[in-house]
Amino acid sequence: MPKTKIIGYALLNAAIAAGYVMLIALFMTNIETIVGPETGILGPTAFLLTFVISAAVMGVVVFGRPVVWYLNDRKREAIDLIIYTIFFLIVIALIVFLSLALNY
Repeated sequence: MPKTKIIGYALLNAAIAAGYVMLIALFMTNIETIVGPETGILGPTAFLLTFVISAAVMGVVVFGRPVVWYLNDRKREAIDLIIYTIFFLIVIALIVFLSLALNY
């Protein structure tokens, strides 16, 4: 498979991951206005369940295709995809941090 196609998959994976993180952040920011303040055990339970579900979703988004490729003896492509995906996630994180720094 050409490197450009692997890079395209990595960029797509990183974009999906960033979009999902933004949706969860939006949800977490507005949860109190949606369901009201929670002082009992349900608040922390909901938070931890959201965290676990998010970890599972991100695991599939970031590692799903590379695992399939690795198991199909496309080891080099799988490793490249993971490396490029992590690289693009770092770039997105740096852009977010830079935009936060410029807003202060």
